[in-house]
Amino acid sequence: MSTNWRISSFSGALLAAYFIPAWTSIAFHIIASPVHGLYDRPSVSIGFLISDHLHLSGMASVRVAWLLALARITTVAFFALYLALLALPSVRERGGGDETLGMALALGSVLSFVSMLAASLVGEAEALRLHATELLMLLGIAIVLLVEGAVPREAHARREADTSLPAGNLSLQQP
Repeated sequence: MSTNWRISSFSGALLAAYFIPAWTSIAFHIIASPVHGLYDRPSVSIGFLISDHLHLSGMASVRVAWLLALARITTVAFFALYLALLALPSVRERGGGDETLGMALALGSVLSFVSMLAASLVGEAEALRLHATELLMLLGIAIVLLVEGAVPREAHARREADTSLPAGNLSLQQP
């Protein structure tokens, strides 16, 4: 059994297992039918915001729907790339996929936050709960990634500082 899984690697894989199928189906539904897909539960808050508050035309609403689908697909692509990098043990041990996970977390967090604000503005309680839950999942993994990424750097700096001390100063005997 492999023991080189870091907490952020495992958590990122679980998060990718949720976001890849969920956001891919939402994005493809928007691509297939932009107006209908914009008013489904995961995107209804943005749909109401652009139609009721921003008073955009039909074609402008379709363009916003396509941009929303593009943002979701881009986030899914970063999660998929992270899973591909995670499959390589040497990359996983070094934390080489942390940048791709960070990009997926950043894009997903921004999209979920904007959707949450839109849901709050238009009064969609279920959409607000959905986007708040997604945002909390993304931010939780981001915090784990930041904390876990700082520990190896500090340990490496301590090791370098220990090797730079002269050998005579490392005595354990009392003077």
